[in-house]
Amino acid sequence: MAKIEIDKVSKTYAGGMTAVHSISIDIADGEFIVLVGPSGCGKSTLLRMIAGLEEITGGEVRIGGRVVNKVDPADRDIAMVFQNYALYPHMSVYDNLAYGLKNRKTPKSEIDARVREAAKMLEIESFLDRKPRALSGGQRQRVAMGRAIVRQPAAFLFDEPLSNLDAKLRVSMRGEIKRLQKRLGTTSVYVTHDQLEAMTLADRLVVLNKGEIEQIGSPLEVYHKPASTFVASFIGSPAMNLVNARSSDGNLRIGAQEIHVGADAPKDPTVTLGFRAEDAIVSLETGGKILFHLDYVEELGAQRLLHGTIDSQPVTVATSSAQPYADEMGVTIKPHQFHYFSADNGKRILGNASAQPATSMVQS
Repeated sequence: MAKIEIDKVSKTYAGGMTAVHSISIDIADGEFIVLVGPSGCGKSTLLRMIAGLEEITGGEVRIGGRVVNKVDPADRDIAMVFQNYALYPHMSVYDNLAYGLKNRKTPKSEIDARVREAAKMLEIESFLDRKPRALSGGQRQRVAMGRAIVRQPAAFLFDEPLSNLDAKLRVSMRGEIKRLQKRLGTTSVYVTHDQLEAMTLADRLVVLNKGEIEQIGSPLEVYHKPASTFVASFIGSPAMNLVNARSSDGNLRIGAQEIHVGADAPKDPTVTLGFRAEDAIVSLETGGKILFHLDYVEELGAQRLLHGTIDSQPVTVATSSAQPYADEMGVTIKPHQFHYFSADNGKRILGNASAQPATSMVQS
C-alpha cells in the first residue's frame, strides 16, 4: 500500500493539444479514488500517466514518496485492471494468474499459495484449469482482478473495467470490487464515465472536465454541493434541474413566476438556479405554486419521474408511483434546497442556505 501524489501533472501531445491541465491530487494510503467524467475529459490519460503508459509532459507523480516519472511501468509496484481483460487465451486461468509472478522469479510454492488465495477470494477456484474462452464475461473480469491481486501491489489502477459487462453483472461486480478493496486495503484509482458507478465505489470523487478538475469530494459532498453546473448536470440520476432566474429584493423570478427567498437570495441579478428532482413537491393544485407543464412520464416501479417544463425550461420531478399527475401542476421547493450558480461561468456562487421555514411561492 502507498500514498499516490499527483503534483501539477499535465499532458500535451504533438501538435499542441493538451489533454490534462496541471492536475494535483493527493491520494491517501488505502483510499479508493474514482476519476469520473465524460469521454475525452482526460481521466484515462491521467491514469495511464500514473501507470507509466503515457509520458508526463509536466509535473510529478509520486508513489510511496518516490518520483516515478521516469520509472518503467513494471517497476512502479502497481497493478492494472483493463476494460478488455487482457488475458492470455492459450493459458489456463491458473497460468494467467501466475504469469506475472513467474516473470518475477517468485518461488513456486509462494506462487501457488497466492494464486489459490486469490481464486478463493474471487470464487473462481473451480475455473483454474479452464481457458478464458470457456468463461463468461464476469468470470473473465474476476480472473483479470485476480491477476492484479496476486501481485500484492502498492496500488490498483482500474481503467473502466466493467464497461463490457451487462447492466445486472455490472451492479454485482462493482460490489465485488468495493468489498475486495476494503478487505485488501490497497490504494486504488478507478476510471469510469458512469456517475452511478462512481458514486457507489468512491471514497472520494474527482470530477474531470476538459482535462481539468471541476470538483474533488466525497460522493455525497459532490451530490449535495456541486461546485459548478457541469458537476450538477453530470452527477446524479436524474441530473440536477438547472433553470435561468433573476434575483432582486429577496425574490427569484423564473419567467413570469416569482419566488420569495428573503436573505438567501443571491446578489447576482442573473443566476442559474438548481434543484434536485426529489426536492420538488408536485400537486394538482397550482395556486401559489410554480407552474409545471408535463411532457411525459417515466415509470421506474416504486418511483415515477415527471418530465416537463417550467417557463419553457426542461425540468424533471421525482414522485412516488402513487402520486397523481396532470398536464399542468403546481411545484413547491423549499429555498434551502436551492443551489445557485453564476450565469456567466457556471461556478457555484452560494451554498445551500441553512434550514429555514418554508416560504410561500407566488405566481405574478
